[in-house]
Amino acid sequence: MRIGELSAATGVSVRSLRYYEEQGLLSADRTGSGQRVYGTAAPARVVLIQELFAAGICSATMVDLLPCMTDPGARTPMLRNRMLEERARITDTIANLTATQNALDRIITEIKID
Repeated sequence: MRIGELSAATGVSVRSLRYYEEQGLLSADRTGSGQRVYGTAAPARVVLIQELFAAGICSATMVDLLPCMTDPGARTPMLRNRMLEERARITDTIANLTATQNALDRIITEIKID
């Protein structure tokens, strides 16, 4: 699958796919003319990358996490701890957003419109 096909299949821009490759999140083989060719697992990998970005995980952290998410043989105690740290960070973010939402709800309730 070429980069344009992967882009169409996933809804992710060609530019983003190139960025993922530069960051070591996605790999492609090259044709003799240098064009990228992705394997059959690439669409699922791109979806996973997108989900991790949506969860607030940066590409540098993804480089550490992706192997243990996709290859059971790569799972180590260190990577498990790294994932637990990311989960705790996300939990804290959710708690902070919930507190902000609650404060906003209180303000909305207090606003009286004549």
